[in-house]
Parts: sequence; structure tokens; C-alpha cells
Amino acid sequence: MPHAKWILCLLGVTLQWLWVDGGYLEDNFPASVIEDAHLSTLQLLEKYKHPAEAHHVTTEDNYILTLHRIARPGAQPVLLVHGLEDTSSTWIVMGPQSGLGYFLYGHGYDVWMGNVRGNRYSRGHQQLNANTDRAYWSFSWHEIGMYDLPAMIDGVLAKTGYEKLSYFGHSQGTTSFFVLASSRPEYNAKIHLMSALAPVAFMAHVKAPLLGIARVGMNMLGESLELLPHSFVYLNQCMQSAGMLKTCLRFYWQIVGKNREEFNMTMFPVVLGHIPGGCNVKQPVHFLQLRSSDRFCQYDYEAKENQKIYGRSSPPDYRLERITAPIALYYGSNDYLSAVEDVQRLAKLLPNVVENHLYKKWNHMDMIWAISARHSIQPKMLEAMRYWESAAGAREHAEATTSCVVEEETAEPVTEAATESPDDEKEVEVESGKEQEAARDENQQQNADVESPSED
Repeated sequence: MPHAKWILCLLGVTLQWLWVDGGYLEDNFPASVIEDAHLSTLQLLEKYKHPAEAHHVTTEDNYILTLHRIARPGAQPVLLVHGLEDTSSTWIVMGPQSGLGYFLYGHGYDVWMGNVRGNRYSRGHQQLNANTDRAYWSFSWHEIGMYDLPAMIDGVLAKTGYEKLSYFGHSQGTTSFFVLASSRPEYNAKIHLMSALAPVAFMAHVKAPLLGIARVGMNMLGESLELLPHSFVYLNQCMQSAGMLKTCLRFYWQIVGKNREEFNMTMFPVVLGHIPGGCNVKQPVHFLQLRSSDRFCQYDYEAKENQKIYGRSSPPDYRLERITAPIALYYGSNDYLSAVEDVQRLAKLLPNVVENHLYKKWNHMDMIWAISARHSIQPKMLEAMRYWESAAGAREHAEATTSCVVEEETAEPVTEAATESPDDEKEVEVESGKEQEAARDENQQQNADVESPSED
């Protein structure tokens, strides 16, 4: 449909026009949370008194990417890569007391947070303009794996002087890594450990009810088009009233899976302020193709075009057996986008799975945003990463290793207020938000010795 883009623009303008500032956000959420919703990644780091740097790398196909760094010069580097419609902020958006980026920095790492092509921080190109040239948007997550990740990895290693780094990917950040490590296997030697959070390769068992609607929308839009660039429309609309917030949360849980116990209601405005982060239509279309084909394969351009590109009528599979870097899998039983059956199928095909952790009740975003993440998953990931960075890990890497599934029982939430969220029968209640902010500040002070940057 040629006018689909204009329809989306009109919808966005309409939503902004409909928004009436009744003070609901200000009346029910802490001022600091509202501020965080409007800050960039670098501004968040500066606000919470952490080193904040931006670095740029250029890919082999001329895209210019931004990496955000919590700099600890001389320390072991770690690279974190976000998921679809997300950005580098995802690793710090929940604050110093919860964010994985802060946690790794506090434990002595030089933290690099990537931004893939097409998101709000990586819209540069040596010849093309993301705002005016449709050719800029002719990519999927295949190109992110083939070109963005090598540029990031090589850029970090060149800057730090190290030969290897550890890698964390969430959702699409795992998909693109599997593309890289299977298609350009020489990069396996540059990875100590790849930690896959809510990994996505096979998608036959995904449960998200809205995927059918998404498929129709993608078909209407066509290819090579920007999808949902960053804006504050969703923040403004969802925080208009308790009723609108309840509606937005229902949609949110229909996409990622519902888990009230690990959902931080107070920080939800921050999430809405940073997502969507921007992407290309071909990225979700490629994921939808995986669901239909029940394969982990390259982009399907249909038979005639496939013959020209691939020399065959169907796209080739990614050769997972070529991924030799140690892989740690972390996933949830209530994830609507990364189903347990699909992850366990992936685990059987990867030759070097060294950790395999299933978290009961966790959804797609709990891997990075769960209330208990600081006390449950993050210490486990740190321990595994340190082991594979060590000499003992290097020796074990020489042998084939496959771990059994470990089902994790997560800790109880730290405060009752942290789990305040609506269900399908009750009205939204967020009056405890400002009390939770006070508790959060106290928590942050208690962790100051670990979380605050030391002098380098």
C-alpha cells in the first residue's frame, strides 16, 4: 500500500493531538523517573555519575554506528547489544541499582553498549541519508550480524588493545550474533563467552497473539522503510490516565508475556520514553519468516529473487554447527517471543552450550529489566563470564561442552511496591511510585561501594 507510511504518520499526529496533559504522570510517578524517560543514554550515565563516552565505527557497507561506553580504561571489555526497536539505553534504563551495564562496570569491566543501524543513535551513513534515502533501509538483522557486529567487536578491541571480549545479546542481539558466528566463523576466536538473553533463532512456538496483526501491517508497509522511529507518543498517550496505562500494559504483555511479579511499574514511564528506538520493516518481517518456515535462515525474497541472490529458490540456513564460541543461554518460561521449545532446539544444535538456564515465569524483557535481576540472574552471568575469561575456561573451551537445563527459582521481589501493576480486573494503582523511588534511592546508597565508579 503506497500510502501506508502517511497513514502511520497521521496516526502519530492524531495520538499527539488527542493527548491531554491532565497531570496523571506527574501526580503518580516520581520526578526523577519522569526525567529519566526524557534523557538520552549519555545523559542517564552523566546523571548517575558514571563515565559517559560515545564512539563511532563504520561498517564494511558504509553505515556509521554509535557505541556508548561506561569507560574503565585498561579493564576487560564487554560488549552489550540490544534487541529489536531497542537501544543502548536498555542496559541502564532501570537505574544503577538494577541495570546490567552498571552492574558490570561496578564489577570492574569496561562496558561498551552497541547501537545497531537504524536506531535513534545509529542513523549515519557515508553516502545515504536515513531521513530521505529509502536505500538506507535496505537491510535486515542479517546485515546487522554480517557487518554491524564485526565493526563493533573490532572497534572495541582496537580501542582497548585486547584480543577478545565477552558479549551479551538480548533477543535480536542474539540472533545477529548467531548470524555472525555462523557466517564469519573467524569471529568466534574473539569471544570469551556469548551470553544469550531471551535468544531468538527458531520461532515456531512463539505465542504472541499480536503477531498475526503485525504480519498484516508489515505486508501493507512493504520493504525498505523505517518502522516506529523514536518518539514520545507512547509515553504521552499511555500516561494520560489510569485507563490508558492499563490498556497499554495489556498490549505490552500481549507482546512480551505477562509476569507481574517481576514488573517494575514505577519505571514503566522510563521504558516508554526510550522505546521504540527505531528499526527497519525488514527486521520484523525476517523474524516472521522464521516463524512461518520453522527454519533459521536468510531473508526470503521469494523464489525468483532468491535464485538470483542465493543461486537457489529458497534461502540458505545459517550453519549453527560453525559457532564454536562458548554460549550461555538464559530464557524464561513465559516469554511470548522466545519460546522454551525453540530455545531448547537451538541448544541441541549449538556445539558449545556451557550454561542453560530457564527462569520460571519470566517474560521476554525480564532478562534485563526484572526486579530481581540484580540478585538472581546478574551474579550468575558474572560468574560464568569470569570463568570463561579465565585460564581454566580457556582450557575447557578446547573440549566439547554441553550443559543440561537448569530451572531457576527467582528471589522474591525486594519491595512490595516494586510489583504494583494492573491485572485484567483491577484498576491501575501507582500511588506507591514515589515511595518506591525513596526505597530505590536508599537501595542505591547501600550499593554505592559496588556501583559507584572508582578512580581509574
